Parts: sequence; structure tokens; C-alpha cells
Amino acid sequence: MATPAYIALHESGDLADRVARAVTRLKSCRLCPRNCEVNRLEDEKGFCRTGRNAILTSFHQHFGEERPLVGRGGSGTIFFASCNMLCSFCQNFEISHGMQGREVTAQQLAAVMVNLAGTGAHNINFVTPSHVVPQILEALLIAVEHGLRLPLVYNTGGYDSVDTIRLLDGVFDIYMPDFKFWDNKWAERFCQIPDYRERVTEAVTEMHRQVGDLATDENGVATRGLLVRHLVMPAGIAGTPNVMKFLAGNISAETYVNVMAQYRPRGTAATDADIDRTISSSEFRAAAQAARDAGLTRLD
Repeated sequence: MATPAYIALHESGDLADRVARAVTRLKSCRLCPRNCEVNRLEDEKGFCRTGRNAILTSFHQHFGEERPLVGRGGSGTIFFASCNMLCSFCQNFEISHGMQGREVTAQQLAAVMVNLAGTGAHNINFVTPSHVVPQILEALLIAVEHGLRLPLVYNTGGYDSVDTIRLLDGVFDIYMPDFKFWDNKWAERFCQIPDYRERVTEAVTEMHRQVGDLATDENGVATRGLLVRHLVMPAGIAGTPNVMKFLAGNISAETYVNVMAQYRPRGTAATDADIDRTISSSEFRAAAQAARDAGLTRLD
């Protein structure tokens, strides 16, 4: 198994420096593009409704993730409550909007990471990490000292600050962002985000610069690289053809993309005539064809 990048950071002392720099950013929080500037060190809460400590919802070996993450041992997923996007149709609405979970210290989160590693999982997969990056890094520093040696997965909705992603250079081996919308009008309508396309394209570009195209071992298990998720939505709202053209032309034709068909009208989507239904089989086929037409061949 390849040695995760963060081991070298730890051995050089740079990981501890990253932790300190990340925690300092909580004082006037600008971790994500919301730029709430609340003092989370004093437990003030902004858009994500998360103060000094992360809120842990659940953790387990997950066998429903992308094939390169799952392998034979599953992906060691850690679900955090809340999110910095809070999409009205969130497929995990109870977790993101409902704030299910409990606050955990760095020591407790580190214990979860080490526990998952002991189950035989191939990686530690942080779901919706954008608003709790400092808390993850604090826990990582402890977990490494207790033997953690698995690759880390940054499993994000895509609305990330490029400055925060740069802080993670050499920490995460695998980035897995969503690319939800091409047209900002839909992001603003469903997520209160007026600049989604600008921020997600910047973030994905930086992620790819750090880790490159997805690489796997002899068993097909991911060791390093970029995976992109794209949820197909009703009536072409996600802008699939433009998203695929961007990935193929601006990131890499070798980008590994999961074109996802599982959209359901969760949350308040059932009250919105534009997104109150599942997608049709023809809509999904058109989305998959758009990916192939763009030149993408590594499709999950």
C-alpha cells in the first residue's frame, strides 16, 4: 500500500503547522466562500451552524461508494452534520439540515478514524468536510500518532474556498467533489449560492493540480487522485453537457466521473415544480452520453 502524503508532512513537522494555521482561521471564519467571519473559537455559529467542535452524525464501513473507494474492505466514511451548501433537495436532508449527531473533540474524532482503519477499510472518507477542516486536521495529527496510515478522501459538495484547499495540499490523497450546477441561477435558487460555478471550477482545478488523475493499485482500489460526482437532475437543471466539457477540456480527459442517477425530491424539493420528480431513464442516458461526447471515458 502506498504511503499517504500526510505521513511526510507529519514527519517534517509541517502537519502540526497546518493544524495551527487552520485553527486560527476559525477566529473569523472564512473556511468556505460563505465568509461568515464569525468567531467559531468562541462557539459562534454562521451559515453552517457549527461552532468550535465538529458534529459527528455517524461512521461506518461503506460499500455503496464508488468502486475504486470500496474495493473489498469498503470506504471508512465519517458523516458530519450540517453543510456549507444546504441544498433544498439534499439527498441526506436529515443529516445536513436536521443537524443529527453529537459534538466531538479532536481526540474522539481521531479515535473514530483509527477505529475505521481497524475494520479493514481502504480509506477514511470525510463526508461534507468543508466547514470542519480545522477539526479534521486536529484529529488527524492525533490519529497519525496512533498508527493511522490510510489515504484520506475529501468528499465535498464542491463549494470550497481555494485557499482552504491549498492548505490541504499534501494532506488529502483523494479529492471527491460534487459538480452540482453549471448555471449559477439554479445554485442561487436551491442553495442560496450566487457564485457556485466560479468557486467549484477553481476548487476542482486546484484539487487536480495537487493529486492528478485517479490512480489505483493492482486491485483497482484508489490510492490518489481526483474523482468527480455529478448528480443528474430533472429538466437538465444540472447543466450536464457544460460540466462534462469543462472537466474534459479544463481538467483532464482522464477525469474519473460518477454520473449519478439517484436524484430523489428530498427536503423541500417536493414543493418545487422544477425538481419535484425523479429523473427519467432518457434524461440519464442523455447525461451519460454528454460525458462520452465530451471525451470522458472513465465513468462510474
